[in-house]
Amino acid sequence: MTNTPIKRALLSVSDKTGLIEFGKFLADQGVEILSTGGSAKALADAGVPVKEVADHTGFPEMMDGRVKTLHPKIHGGLLALRDNENHVGSMEEHNIGSIDLLCVNLYPFEETVEKGADFATCIENIDIGGPAMIRSASKNHAFVTVVVEASDYEAVMTSMKENDGATSADLRTKLAAKAFARTGSYDAAISAWFADQLGETYPDRLNITANKQQELRYGENPHQNAAFYTTRSANPRFGIATATQLQGKELSYNNLNDTDAAFELVSEFDPKDGPAVAIIKHANPCGVARGETFVEAYNKALVCDQTSAFGGIIALNGTLDGETAEEISKIFTEVVIATDADEKAKEIMAAKKNLRLLLTGGVADPRELGQTIRTVAGGYLVQNRDHGKVTLDDLKVVTKRKPSEQELNDMLFAFTVCKHVKSNAIIYVKDGATVGIGAGQMSRVDSARTAARKAIDASEVAGLSTPMTEGSVVASDAFFPFADGLLSAAEAGVTAVIQPGGSIRDDEIIAAADEQGLAMVLTGMRHFRH
Repeated sequence: MTNTPIKRALLSVSDKTGLIEFGKFLADQGVEILSTGGSAKALADAGVPVKEVADHTGFPEMMDGRVKTLHPKIHGGLLALRDNENHVGSMEEHNIGSIDLLCVNLYPFEETVEKGADFATCIENIDIGGPAMIRSASKNHAFVTVVVEASDYEAVMTSMKENDGATSADLRTKLAAKAFARTGSYDAAISAWFADQLGETYPDRLNITANKQQELRYGENPHQNAAFYTTRSANPRFGIATATQLQGKELSYNNLNDTDAAFELVSEFDPKDGPAVAIIKHANPCGVARGETFVEAYNKALVCDQTSAFGGIIALNGTLDGETAEEISKIFTEVVIATDADEKAKEIMAAKKNLRLLLTGGVADPRELGQTIRTVAGGYLVQNRDHGKVTLDDLKVVTKRKPSEQELNDMLFAFTVCKHVKSNAIIYVKDGATVGIGAGQMSRVDSARTAARKAIDASEVAGLSTPMTEGSVVASDAFFPFADGLLSAAEAGVTAVIQPGGSIRDDEIIAAADEQGLAMVLTGMRHFRH
């Protein structure tokens, strides 16, 4: 492919950003400009010479604008191969002029859906002529330059300046690739909307579309490439996709993954019920707590595992205040994410040049329906997000001893944290704070022992004479298959147990709890997290 001069352009855009400047540039280059509707009016009002598409085709716009560019003089002008004698002959025979530049952005379907428009309005905002022209021009990018985003006007103008009114083959190829990606994402958005309208959770064809937010320095490891993509939604989920980064160096792949885990966990706790803080390391919590204030919640969470908290991610379910920021700044922290921050907190955080401070604007709704997608070799695993939440009314007491009110509150807290810990998960909680966390072990009893061992270590670091698990409650993300895991927790000093139940050995587990004098409740719901 070679540089291709631009003699005629078709400009038809819903987003008028930069249109006038671009149109004036093309006119100054001697380019004939075709246009439609609002674009033609905007150009003409700005003094840019423009010819209506209807005048070019000799065929009127009709059907409320549904039919205006679907015409051989348009698509022939876009698709004709300039170096093919048959194509050139057909153009001459049928008086079809070549179109060398197409500038189109599509009807705002996604924006219309996001505004909550009715079915008919959404349908009317499905563009037909635009995608057809874009695909025609993109297919013929050897001769046609296609622009689908106003941000690319500058690149086209620069190329034309450098090449005597022509565009380079390299630029045309890049723009064609971008154009096909745009029509692909547009069709995917329409497909997803239709599936939603029909109540199809898992349609026969899954179309995934997302926009690149940023390229990352590397992935989980330096030899892996990575990027961060975000999706569009009428009601975006508060979190890393909505967050504004106020300071600090660029977020890494691991930072983003861990920060998402932290904020999803802390969002489980309604701000109306008081402050909550979660500290995350390698996608697992190393401390979670509630308190009367954020500084109290943070200090309670930190005690659980001060060693692991170093270099961790801290999430708050509300506004970061100065006092809490002061405490956080005492140890090295990679990221702090909160709904907002007061001026004092921002000032304190600003002194930590490498710390990233992210503000989301709100907490995520733990009950919000949605899906998670994971890649496997040759495909995807798609499931509903785990939005299950156990309440007091869901609990079934199965032991002779009934739990106290404090035990019930702590058990619900512990079971909520379980939902965000890699399986097998065992969580010890006391007075609204985790005191021992066992994550990702291959057997449940190992998770129980790991959690107890870490609690002993944390107690020693905190200068406590007895392990923090004494008088605590324990939560398990799935049923105890044998009594050994429960007995290990009893040895650590727990007084109450919360677990899903459902094992064929439930009677044996309940009997073991009774023998140890424990209170135990069953939830009927498990929270595996792999």
